[in-house]
Amino acid sequence: MVSMLKPVERPRALGDQVYQTLRANGRNGKILPGQALQEVQLAAQLGVSRTPVREALTRLASDGLVTADGRSFVVPSLTLADVDDIYEVRGLLEPEALRRIAAQTSNPVVRTPLMKALEASMAAHKAGDNEAFMDANAHFRSAWLALVPNPRLVHAVELYADHVQHLRALTLNDAKVRNVVLGGLKRISKALIAGDGDAAALAMHDHLMQAKHAFIAAVGLHSQASVKSLKGAKSK
Repeated sequence: MVSMLKPVERPRALGDQVYQTLRANGRNGKILPGQALQEVQLAAQLGVSRTPVREALTRLASDGLVTADGRSFVVPSLTLADVDDIYEVRGLLEPEALRRIAAQTSNPVVRTPLMKALEASMAAHKAGDNEAFMDANAHFRSAWLALVPNPRLVHAVELYADHVQHLRALTLNDAKVRNVVLGGLKRISKALIAGDGDAAALAMHDHLMQAKHAFIAAVGLHSQASVKSLKGAKSK
């Protein structure tokens, strides 16, 4: 009798591969709000049948990352209310996730990927390399998320971040915005190095609020924000 056989590794389902590909392209700005996503065209571009594309689009719709528009799907354009809702959820999830990993990151070995990503961000900003800065920013995020022990929390953090990540290319092209982002990463890193969960959570909260303001400016939602502020002031 043959013993100690290892289970055969199964390739990831094609529908999941298409889902991850489309989600990544939405995250990096290659799929923009309002752009039609049609099964036939996507299947031809990706070299797959329509079935895995349909499965992927259905999952993305369930995540709220695309919406049905007749016979196709689109990445929805976000209103100010959408932005408020998304950043409210991110403000609840991400600071708490960082708070939980701070005890680990006081260990120099554990935080090595974070520090490398921060150094890469600093170098890219100094060189004025927008694409490298975005990559380093993404690596910093991946590094701290990899330390979060709760996979459901990680999934939720990634999902709500993806709702707005496609606009990184718009906001991070601005050197002033990159400088603000880099300052936020430095404050987060300082707190994590110290193993201070409360400081890390506060730094992440402030970082998210700055990102929200940059998002609103990038998509021209200033007028909606002004009207909302004016209504709030009148109601007091």
